[in-house]
Amino acid sequence: MTQHPGKPAGLTDPREVDLFEFARSGRQAAGVVRVSQLPRMLNEVPAEAPDRDTGFRWQAEGTTQPELQDDGTEGPQPYLRLAIHGAAWLECQRCLTPYSQVFNVDATYRIVNTEAEAEEFPLDEDEVEVIVGSRQFDLIDLMEEELLLSLPLVPKHEVCPEVHESLVSGADGSDGDEAVPDEAREAGESERLNPFAALESLKRDAPGGSKH
Repeated sequence: MTQHPGKPAGLTDPREVDLFEFARSGRQAAGVVRVSQLPRMLNEVPAEAPDRDTGFRWQAEGTTQPELQDDGTEGPQPYLRLAIHGAAWLECQRCLTPYSQVFNVDATYRIVNTEAEAEEFPLDEDEVEVIVGSRQFDLIDLMEEELLLSLPLVPKHEVCPEVHESLVSGADGSDGDEAVPDEAREAGESERLNPFAALESLKRDAPGGSKH
């Protein structure tokens, strides 16, 4: 029997999980989700990437922990732990070529019943996030959300194989901005941004022009 990626033993469909039962019974599941199953993540992968449909291995575990209830008694509260490991191709913002970005997500969630409960949850719980559970919870959507949150602010190689030509040479083939000191570059940009300064200079030099 061939196991479909993203549909591991123990979960009929990871897009429709009874999250409360999953946590209450302490169930575990694992599988592979591919970038092609994550449309928003796929948008981040450049068209020229060597492989746009890489896979992420994931593991999910449901647990309960005793917590104090509103009525003063202790009761089991549902939790979910989710781990995602893999890599996807992104575009380096420095050399404008694809590179492989590694992702390692390990998150723990407190499962609540309503949005109102989620909003009331104390924000100082840095190690625990809050999610609203359901009987048909989309685990794949949660994985995609975590991967998107893990995207680097500025995707780039640690060391670029080469720097894009537009960054190292000007239109005439001379060395570009990287070889120009910051002060000189700022002065040049100032002149380009203020064409009226050059016009005033021409007026002063012209016969009969005002000279101060």
